[in-house]
Amino acid sequence: MRIPLFPLLAASALMSCSPGGGNWHGTDIDGQVPALSLHMTQAATGKPVDADNFRGKVTLLYFGYTFCPDICPMTLSNLGRALHQMGDAANDVRVLFVTVDPRRDTAKQVADYVKAFGPQFVGLRGSEDQLARIAKRYRVAYSVKPAADPAKYEVTHSSALFVFDRDGEARLLENSLSTDKPDIDGVAADLKRLTAEKP
Repeated sequence: MRIPLFPLLAASALMSCSPGGGNWHGTDIDGQVPALSLHMTQAATGKPVDADNFRGKVTLLYFGYTFCPDICPMTLSNLGRALHQMGDAANDVRVLFVTVDPRRDTAKQVADYVKAFGPQFVGLRGSEDQLARIAKRYRVAYSVKPAADPAKYEVTHSSALFVFDRDGEARLLENSLSTDKPDIDGVAADLKRLTAEKP
């Protein structure tokens, strides 16, 4: 299940810029969203990582959870298609999948989950405090209501996909990949354009 971005992000980014601004297909958020900053654990290795680990790559940041029935797999699958279109340029892209449900999403589950979408995908887990800090930084809303009955275990999260350039500066917000009419070509073009920029 997804929920919209916090009103503050909508006001500061979405309302002040129109999709395609500056000939981008996504929403231009340059100068309106903080630079990439995080302190998490890489699910596949168990090692701590921060923004410096991804410096030099075009980096995408997405919040979700492995048990998500629709929005997460749709978004990541569509993103995988866009990366495939990029050819060798996709080697300069990293997609950070941050689980909003670390109590249920084990490191192995997260690592196995992202592996299915492509080699550029990196699964990240963090403590509840680490997760709360990064979500607050990017005005991302999420909520987890645990329950013994899996059918009643409820998780909500926004579907924002943040794009940062090689220097870690926030550049774009891509929203089409979670819809039934994803702009695969547009996202691929945006990412390829960013990979062509020199850090």
